[in-house]
Amino acid sequence: MSDEITIETVQALITRGPYHQWLGLKVVGLTDESIEIKATWREEWVVNPDRRYTHGGVLAALVDLAADWAMVKKSGRPFPTVDLRVDYHRAAPPGDLTAKGTVIRAGRQFSTCEAQVFDGEGKLVASGRGTYYTAPPEK
Repeated sequence: MSDEITIETVQALITRGPYHQWLGLKVVGLTDESIEIKATWREEWVVNPDRRYTHGGVLAALVDLAADWAMVKKSGRPFPTVDLRVDYHRAAPPGDLTAKGTVIRAGRQFSTCEAQVFDGEGKLVASGRGTYYTAPPEK
């Protein structure tokens, strides 16, 4: 399946979801076992108006998205999240964010992937690992 899946195909799949549209996601890199996604800054991401840093929920969503979609080149689809762990490394200032996801283990029923989120200066702001239910869909 990996030959059929292009950046444009994945971009169309990801942006079908309204939340993903709101995040302003753009697929900028894709391999058989990884993906790189940019998220366009939104003022609504600010959690503290005085300090102006990005809400942790947005960072967690980007970790989950990049980890999950890292498998898309081989699978052609995302998977339900079974477990997600997120670590926050520093406050993310206003600006676009880049999320990079990588497949750690692709299994028949469960797969593990990890992701890192970087700010506009390339500093790591969050990272995490997810487990995804990758069994074939029931017919």
